[in-house]
Amino acid sequence: MKTTDPDLLRKSDGPGGPGLPAQRPAPATPPPSSEGQSKTGGTLNVFSHGVLVIWAFLVAMPLLWAVMTSFKDDKSIFDSPWSLPDRLHFENWSRAWTQAHMSEYFLTTVIVVACSLVGTLLLGSMAAYVLARFDFPGNRFLYFLFIGGLSFPVILALVPLFFVMNNLGLLNTTHGLILVYIAYSLPFTVFFLTAFFRTLPTSVAEAALIDGASHSRTFFQVMLPMAKPGLISVGIFNFLGQWNQYLLPDRAQHRPRPQGPLPGPGPARRQPGVQGRLVRPLRRAGDGDAAGARRVHRLPAAGGRRAHRRCAEVAARHLPAASRARLRELPGAGPCPCARPFSPSVSSP
Repeated sequence: MKTTDPDLLRKSDGPGGPGLPAQRPAPATPPPSSEGQSKTGGTLNVFSHGVLVIWAFLVAMPLLWAVMTSFKDDKSIFDSPWSLPDRLHFENWSRAWTQAHMSEYFLTTVIVVACSLVGTLLLGSMAAYVLARFDFPGNRFLYFLFIGGLSFPVILALVPLFFVMNNLGLLNTTHGLILVYIAYSLPFTVFFLTAFFRTLPTSVAEAALIDGASHSRTFFQVMLPMAKPGLISVGIFNFLGQWNQYLLPDRAQHRPRPQGPLPGPGPARRQPGVQGRLVRPLRRAGDGDAAGARRVHRLPAAGGRRAHRRCAEVAARHLPAASRARLRELPGAGPCPCARPFSPSVSSP
C-alpha cells in the first residue's frame, strides 16, 4: 500500500533517492602514514648524492692534478708529484705553446673539428629528412644500414682505413681526416635526426609545397629551422666525440718512423736490430748515466754471444774515447765486451 503522508515521505528521502531508506556514510579511511615513505626517500637521496659526489671527485681530480702539475718545474714533477708548486711557473705554458708546437696542434684540431661538424650536420640532416619523410624502395634497408654502422667498432677498421687512405692519397692530409670524421659520425647523426624529423608536423611541409616551394627549399627554409633543437643536441654529442678522438687521427695522420742513419762518429748507416738498440744506452752509459749502464748490460745478456760481440762493435764505432774509458770503469760490468779495453782488432759490421 502506497503512503501519501508527506512527513513519512520526507523522512524516507535519503541519498538513495526519494522514497528510499537513508544510507549511512562509510567511515573515512585514514590516509596512509608518510613516515615510511619519507625514510625511504631520504635514504635514496643520500645514496644518490653520495654516488654523484664520488663520481664528480673521480672526474675532477685528474683535471685539477694536471692543472697543478703544469705550474711546476721539471724536477718537481717527478720528485714530488702530489705537492703544491713552490711558485707558479707560467713559462711552462708559453714553452708548450711555442716550443712544443701546441699552437699548431690546437689550430689544426679546431679546423678539423669545425669542418667535420658542419659536414656531419649537413649531410646527416639531409639523409635523415629523406629517410623520415619519403617512402621509396630500400628506405628501411638504408636506415638499418646506418644503424649497423653504430655497432661497428672503430678499432676494427683502422688497418683497412690506413690502406684505403694511402691508396687515395688522403694520408697525412687535413681534408682526409675531415672526411674520416664525417664518415664515422654519420650513423649516429642519421639515427638521431630521423626520429626527430618524424615528430615534426607534416602539414607545414605540405603547405610549403602547395605554395610552390621545391623540396630543397622546403627542407632548408622550413624543416631545418624547425629541427634546430635536434641539430643542437646531436651537434654537442658529435663535437665531444670528434674533439676527444685519438685513434682515427693517429692512423689518418700516420707518419712513418725515420729510417735514416743514426748520428755519431763513423760512417753513416742504418742501425737495425740489436745494434740500433744499443747505441743510445751505450752513449748514456758512457756519459755516466746509471740507467743507461744497467740497460747496456741487460740487452746483450738477452742476446747471447752474438749480442755481446755486437755491443763491443757498436761501442767501438759510435763512442768517443772518453766515453769508452768511463764505460770501462762502470761497476758491475760483468762479462760484456763493451766494458773491456777495446782493441783495434774489433771488426766493423
